[in-house]
Amino acid sequence: MRAVPPSVVSRIAPGSRVDTPFVRLAQDVAALTGWSRYGLAFVLGVVAAAAMPPVDMAPLLVVAFSGLLWLDEGSATAGASFRVGWMFGFGFFVAGLYWIAAALFVDISRFWWLVPLAAAGLPALFAIYVGLVVLGVRLLVGRFGLAPPARVFLFAVLWTVAEWVRGHALTGLPWNLIGYAWAGGFPGGLAMLQSTAVVGIYGLSFLTVLAAALPALLGTPRQGPMRALRRWAPALAAALVILGPAMLGAIRLATTPTRLTETRLRLVQPSIPQSLKWVPGAADSNFHRLIELSAPPAHRRLNAILWPEAASPYFLGRDQAARMAVAATAPSGGYVITGALRANPPPDPMAAFWNSIEAVNSHGQIVARYDKAHLVPFGEYVPFRGLLPVDKITAGTVDLSAGPGPRTISLPGLPPFAPTICYEAIFPGAVVDERHRPAWILNVTNDAWYGRTSSPYQHFAIARTRAVEEGLPLIRVANNGISGVIDPLGRVVARTDLDAIGYVDSPLPAPVAPTPYAEFGDATLLLLLLVGAVPVAWRW
Repeated sequence: MRAVPPSVVSRIAPGSRVDTPFVRLAQDVAALTGWSRYGLAFVLGVVAAAAMPPVDMAPLLVVAFSGLLWLDEGSATAGASFRVGWMFGFGFFVAGLYWIAAALFVDISRFWWLVPLAAAGLPALFAIYVGLVVLGVRLLVGRFGLAPPARVFLFAVLWTVAEWVRGHALTGLPWNLIGYAWAGGFPGGLAMLQSTAVVGIYGLSFLTVLAAALPALLGTPRQGPMRALRRWAPALAAALVILGPAMLGAIRLATTPTRLTETRLRLVQPSIPQSLKWVPGAADSNFHRLIELSAPPAHRRLNAILWPEAASPYFLGRDQAARMAVAATAPSGGYVITGALRANPPPDPMAAFWNSIEAVNSHGQIVARYDKAHLVPFGEYVPFRGLLPVDKITAGTVDLSAGPGPRTISLPGLPPFAPTICYEAIFPGAVVDERHRPAWILNVTNDAWYGRTSSPYQHFAIARTRAVEEGLPLIRVANNGISGVIDPLGRVVARTDLDAIGYVDSPLPAPVAPTPYAEFGDATLLLLLLVGAVPVAWRW
């Protein structure tokens, strides 16, 4: 029989009998050694990733996080704690970010050598965050003698801090934050997602991790009076952490119906394969597909036709013929708002380029423009270009230039909107100019790079969360899906399927009053983390 780790034995009174399945399971997990131990950590990370869209199995987080804490009970050294956390994080990010490697297959003959780096290198790097979380828990628990409940709260606080840092450091990649487990299709998830209107997605991650980790205390032996009640208290506490916010969210959904405005929009989804996107011989056919999908008459007058990211294969500011072809599809008195690559204006030769959104009116004039501010490393520019001997994986050899950041575009006959391009929508608190609050958010994207992977589903769920955080409807226009109209509480009013070719006509939902998160940003997160740290300080 394997020996029970000292960290577990120390909590068992002499002569007591370990008589619950959870306690026995916790001891067996903690007693694992070698590759069985680290292999299980990896598998638990993969299980945690299955909570995200499109699998949407949020309850699996209980298995993942409780298992992780039980595994760390058997860590004999600080290094062992870090390794367990790192292996968990590696499994989580391999399963959650594998789609990044899919983008390389568009031009696999040039970028085959990058596939291992994308599929395993990035997850290995991001796994360091999880390793540091588990290490930090071990060191602080040992230093201050924290009891098991305080350890769980500390774990939830440090995990959330690590997610926040991951979302900001080195340009940030806040993808698959644990709170997004509620943004997909899990039943009742939308009610829980309403919490982001107050504490943002990072705050929802804290609540989710706390609820998923509290059942780990079921593996702690209990003695003394009221033993049965104390045994099940962690499960009851976890249920309250979820049911409390979810009930408030359900009330918010029930008392705030979707209100539709008179503004009507057409979302065009051409589903042009990325392999044909920038082929010179396919430019005309790609352009004509956009024109044809925009041309059918609408049942009611449209205010704007929306095209996805980089939809136009031509530089509209320099190509009058292409611009007039776009203008011919614009509604009378309305606009075609399209993603487009933009070059510096003529007559100077093209030297600088931007990933932009341009609004073209029915007279062929570009009446508004937004330049993407948060560029994708190695996709739109190469960091440390003078040191790294690599090219962008996208077309062209010149790095794109960055725009100034969030802004509000106001056009006659159209409610003011906040433009965002592609993964700019994944950055909480960075999509709206709150000083000039818009009435809706426009997100144009491509997503053709990733095929039928989990990425388009996750990207849609992430953008959906921005609507709830800000209290603003969000219109998402994708090249090959998923496009949709989302109201300010995250309800999907209309959408297209992945890879579908077509268009959707829909009224624009009305916004709601600015949310606490829109007003105060991550200050609400800080307050929540301070409250979460109270049990830690109390037990200390």
